[in-house]
Amino acid sequence: MTCCDQYTGLMLGERIVFNGLNSEEMFSSEITPLPELAPGEILVKVRLASICMSDVHTVKGQRIEPTPSVLGHEAVVEVIAHRRPESDLIKGDRLTFSIADSCNKCEFCLKGLQQKCTKLFKYGHAKLSDGSGFNGCYASHIIIRHGTHVVKIPGTISDRCAAPINCSLGTTMCAMEFVPKIKNGRAFVQGDGILGLYTSAALLELGYDTVYCSGTHTQRSEFIARFGAIPLYNDEIIAEETNKIDVVVEACGVSAVINDGLKLLKPGGLYLFLGMVHPHSQLNITGEQIIRKCLTIKGVHNYAPRHLDQAVDFLLKTIDKYPYEEVMGPTYNLSDLPIAMKVSMEKIYARVLVKPNMT
Repeated sequence: MTCCDQYTGLMLGERIVFNGLNSEEMFSSEITPLPELAPGEILVKVRLASICMSDVHTVKGQRIEPTPSVLGHEAVVEVIAHRRPESDLIKGDRLTFSIADSCNKCEFCLKGLQQKCTKLFKYGHAKLSDGSGFNGCYASHIIIRHGTHVVKIPGTISDRCAAPINCSLGTTMCAMEFVPKIKNGRAFVQGDGILGLYTSAALLELGYDTVYCSGTHTQRSEFIARFGAIPLYNDEIIAEETNKIDVVVEACGVSAVINDGLKLLKPGGLYLFLGMVHPHSQLNITGEQIIRKCLTIKGVHNYAPRHLDQAVDFLLKTIDKYPYEEVMGPTYNLSDLPIAMKVSMEKIYARVLVKPNMT
């Protein structure tokens, strides 16, 4: 069998099924035959997955996903076989893939908003019966759909560094598209998770002179500094920097920080919302706060295929500059996913990793 042949061999795959919060068993393991490939699809094995906070929100009931399903959308994968004869993919290639499968024909795709495609399919967010049944990263294998953008991972980027590329780093690259290049620019990042760390580094690489990064996990202050930002764990800076910040980026998912951000921004400033992707994000602000300062508020959700290319390129260029490897937490076997989820909820690590039991 060559890599471009339709997969017809008998191969078993394992998946951890999320049955919902009110089920008798929240997570269950299933071993089942992998389906044959349709035109344009890629069969990959999961080398290493990571747990995004959106998965934690689902498990905690803060957001609702269809069940039963296979959660997880962050992973570095390896090609086993594919039916994309026009591509240069070969067996053994390591890949990152867009978390959204899009048609590239609808009005949103044509505007460069493939993440809002009218036929959108999101890995780790689909019901088990939707598609191949191997739609999430908490499994031994994934069937990558025909409209999904993939990017090869260079050998200098480890699996640990590559696993979160297709969520947090891709989103960061999308956000940077809206950030103006300003001489002596000052930025403030709200959130010390992996999204905040990536954003801090990206702002510095964009040319900003001063980048603050605030959070609640003081153990991460060392990493904030090593990602080039000034760590903040108190409110004293708010008074000092009021009306002095060009760009504020919300990357923490907590709506209570928004009023502080509005105070910090100078007239004509930009506020990017990245993290509040859950229903518990009501804002207590007035229109006057926005109008009098002539502010721009922009929501950024996921990313388009071009941003995934940019994410891999960014990581490749800065791999020796920032501690991407060290900021990752421990690795758990797929069978220990419930334990890994609990560790993620403690928010000690920027990312907790999951390695399949069988590939």
